[in-house]
Amino acid sequence: MRPLISVHLLSLLLCVFLPGCKTSERHYTLTGKVVSKVPATHTLVVDHDEIPGFMAAMTMPYPVADKVNLSGIEPGDRIQARIVVRPDQNFWLDNISVIDSSHRQTAPQESRQLFPGESIPDVDLLNQDGKTIHLSDFRGKTLLLTFIYTRCPLPTFCPRISSLFVSVHRELTKNPQEYERTQLLSISIDPKYDTPQVLYKYGLAYLNEDPKGFAHWQFTAPSPQNLKKLAEAFALIYEEEDNQISHTMSTVLVSPDGKLAKEWTTNEWTAAEAVSAIRQVDNARP
Repeated sequence: MRPLISVHLLSLLLCVFLPGCKTSERHYTLTGKVVSKVPATHTLVVDHDEIPGFMAAMTMPYPVADKVNLSGIEPGDRIQARIVVRPDQNFWLDNISVIDSSHRQTAPQESRQLFPGESIPDVDLLNQDGKTIHLSDFRGKTLLLTFIYTRCPLPTFCPRISSLFVSVHRELTKNPQEYERTQLLSISIDPKYDTPQVLYKYGLAYLNEDPKGFAHWQFTAPSPQNLKKLAEAFALIYEEEDNQISHTMSTVLVSPDGKLAKEWTTNEWTAAEAVSAIRQVDNARP
């Protein structure tokens, strides 16, 4: 599989690839294999061929026009579609046709993405100290969690999210009461490589070499089975190939009663925005 790029990251790159993109709508033809579909967000992840004048061959998620029915499209299908790029940089797929369904995969039973107010799954995780913890251990605290992996090579993906967490962590430490009532959690999507020792070293670098910071911000890895449960709950897409993992993004705010309060699915949120949301949820506790 080719590297996977976030839809929202792509929107930041469009004007690099599209001279004059602010002045006219553009159309391109996409041909490729459907890796997965996400009905909850009306999105297809496509491993596509080079799109002349627009994009190199790669794997990435594409929003699909509302009028397109995804029920006839399955992972493994080879499709052809039109990419519509608007002057405001919004884009989507339409006019989708399946040109080869001979490698169609049997679609797994769909697991619904969580909605705000629903309880997050309680899974066990192995933290940076080699200790097994559970998400339910954080009941009573306002929890901000995200998904990363330590070998992520793209600075705008995992390193950026971890840097944002540094800023959130630093702001919360300014108020002892907020610090006590909140928790940060990074969950690796690479449990085979991200052992407790690796996570400890990775986390320590973001905690300014102060191991006391692990009390407020833990770095963990789930079993592959539990990672799948979390990915299904938060519509996280990840694929491993050649020691790299293509993935989308998910940062989740959980209320003290263990329910989903807010989710960010891009790298475009700010630390100030997250801290404000944390305080809003924390102040709403009974």
